[in-house]
Amino acid sequence: MKIAIFGRYNNKNTIDSLERLLHFFKGKDIEVLIESEFLRLIESETSSKDLHSLFGTYDTLDESFEILISMGGDGTILRAIPSVKDLNIPIIGINTGRLGFLATIRIDDIERAVQNMLDGKYVISERTLLSIETVPENKEVKALNFALNEIAVSRKNTTSMITVETHLDGEFLTSYWSDGLIVSTPTGSTGYSLSCGGPVITPGANSFVLTPIAPHNLSARPLVIPDSTEIQLSVSGREKQHLVSMDSRIATLDNETIIKIRKADFKIKMIDLLDESFLKTLRNKMLWGEDKRN
Repeated sequence: MKIAIFGRYNNKNTIDSLERLLHFFKGKDIEVLIESEFLRLIESETSSKDLHSLFGTYDTLDESFEILISMGGDGTILRAIPSVKDLNIPIIGINTGRLGFLATIRIDDIERAVQNMLDGKYVISERTLLSIETVPENKEVKALNFALNEIAVSRKNTTSMITVETHLDGEFLTSYWSDGLIVSTPTGSTGYSLSCGGPVITPGANSFVLTPIAPHNLSARPLVIPDSTEIQLSVSGREKQHLVSMDSRIATLDNETIIKIRKADFKIKMIDLLDESFLKTLRNKMLWGEDKRN
């Protein structure tokens, strides 16, 4: 088995978790490769120098990898998506951060969880992505034109609101007068969209959600739409430019640029251990049912 380890943050939890993971893999017939940039971040902090004989490094992924282990939080998984793209490599996350809906393995549960993964005690959850194109074409957007959580347009260098003219399958919906607009997948519904008042959507739902960011027209509410819908946006405002974000990546667009968003033609595979589920994660992470009256 060939396993990739990916991370983007250097903190004590990450170092401790990586050392525990490498010790666990010791003596097993597994080829472990750590992403080279991640290794540079942590190398000076790793106390167990003897572990260096247990792994190699990689710069890019290919189809020979069977699993990618992300070490960090949900943001780290989002940063791994561009390297995984359409390679069909399943991802599992060890949560060395705080709240996590994608990275669900706790630090104190690494050995048991990874052993279950090696024993095949998991299911694959396929996650829909968004794709984006712009007219005129923007090189930053074209280079990595997809997102797992959300694509959002927002104001830039101003306290003034922007107007986001929105069409669905060619039909005019409305013009949002707001700080911006989020187009979220079910996976992203527990992220930025949720913090702006959007609904939680289960990962298997064939839906997207449009969530305005601080809308001035108070009647504007989040809207759930089929994921077969093509969304077209155009932004105007006092500034000549605005921002578009694709998960953790940001580009600057000129106003009146046509933004077309639709379902991507590939999906990302997440590993769900058999003793974990989205509903269980909701209860644990959002404290649903945590009421003294229950």
